[in-house]
Amino acid sequence: MTAYLLRRTGQALVVVLFVTMIVFGLEHLLPGGPARAILGVHATPSNIAAFNRQNGLDRPLPQQYWTWLTQIVQGNFGYSYVLNESVRTLLGQRLPKTIFLAGAATLIALLVAIPIGLLQAARRNRPDDIAVTTVVFTLYSTPAFWLAILLIEFLAVRNHIFPPEAPQGNFGAVLSNLPAMVLPVMTIALVIIAAFTRYIRSAALDQLSQDYVRMARSKGASQKRVLFGHVLRNSISPVVTLLGVYLPFILSGTLIAEEIFNYPGVGLLFFDAATSQDYPTLLGVILVVAVASVVGSLLADIGYAMLDPRVRYTGARSTAR
Repeated sequence: MTAYLLRRTGQALVVVLFVTMIVFGLEHLLPGGPARAILGVHATPSNIAAFNRQNGLDRPLPQQYWTWLTQIVQGNFGYSYVLNESVRTLLGQRLPKTIFLAGAATLIALLVAIPIGLLQAARRNRPDDIAVTTVVFTLYSTPAFWLAILLIEFLAVRNHIFPPEAPQGNFGAVLSNLPAMVLPVMTIALVIIAAFTRYIRSAALDQLSQDYVRMARSKGASQKRVLFGHVLRNSISPVVTLLGVYLPFILSGTLIAEEIFNYPGVGLLFFDAATSQDYPTLLGVILVVAVASVVGSLLADIGYAMLDPRVRYTGARSTAR
């Protein structure tokens, strides 16, 4: 187990290093370079030269990369000249809101998708399974932005059940106005439910054909006990891996939801930075999201190894070889 964790952690660090190289390269591929992107199109050659000299952009690229990487490790993601704040401050203000939005949507989605997937597997090809499958495929094929617009139209504009706009202000203001979070969370949760239900149903169907299930039934175990006492435990492992793989899609869903509901998170920050050509903020968000995706995948692999001992044994054998 230790060898497996060390190997996966080393692989994750290598991926993160490559991510930093890509972001650094993107910064230097900006039109006119970082100086022109930050100072604007009206900057004079002398202003650009002074900016490059002041920020060390006139040094060799490997030296620039090492300096930039050292600053990133220390939490210095640059400065937003558009918003007149450091990128670190902006991320510190917005990131908790996005984590809350994505976390709440994912938790609700799992609480809904897992029992639905299990019940679909137990009632395979019956009318209720076919009906749920139809709804799931409809949600899965519906773009997130269109789903958000439909929710606003029917639950906010026509029936006035929930506010059409997400809460504004700091994180405390978000927590104090939870009804305004219902539509953004529902948008992301429905998309996740549509994806996860199919995986859980497939995993449960595979487990229902195993010998231990037939043995449990032969001993008189009820359908509920078989599903939630045996099948659930062995069907949950693929879901843990799926969470790590699906993290980038969840974050992209938060970007859409934050833009439509005007939720002041990292997604809206990214969108505003893209439209205003705020490149330091743009690259800072890209770097944080990329690293979060790598870390999420690593945590999913660790969780899968803890749930499935066969992964540990495979890791141990490959290390011994």
